[in-house]
Amino acid sequence: MSHKTALKNAPPYITKDGSEIRELLHPALHPVRHQSLAEAVVPPGVATVLHRHLATEEIYHVTSGNGTMTLGAEQFGIEVGDSIVIPPGTPHRVENLGHDSLHILCCCAPAYSHDDTELLE
Repeated sequence: MSHKTALKNAPPYITKDGSEIRELLHPALHPVRHQSLAEAVVPPGVATVLHRHLATEEIYHVTSGNGTMTLGAEQFGIEVGDSIVIPPGTPHRVENLGHDSLHILCCCAPAYSHDDTELLE
């Protein structure tokens, strides 16, 4: 197992919420034990499916683009440099309102799992 990942070498896949993910660090692939780090990409004009994670706490950090975050009953704009905490069990989604792809670093603890993702739509 490698201690290093290059974004360009991380193969993309589509998560249950519809976003394209590249796992940068994950216990299934790396010697990290309690969390995962991934980059999510949401194309212009696209929204992820409203969903929640029952066990996982997430932190999003926007690195490129802008959009709208739905977090529970709140809705607010997000842009480069913003960080958002998503407590376990909180419904959430992002929508890309810009002309360029929205890139978000996603840290999950415990590590991301399809089994912990509940679609709400």
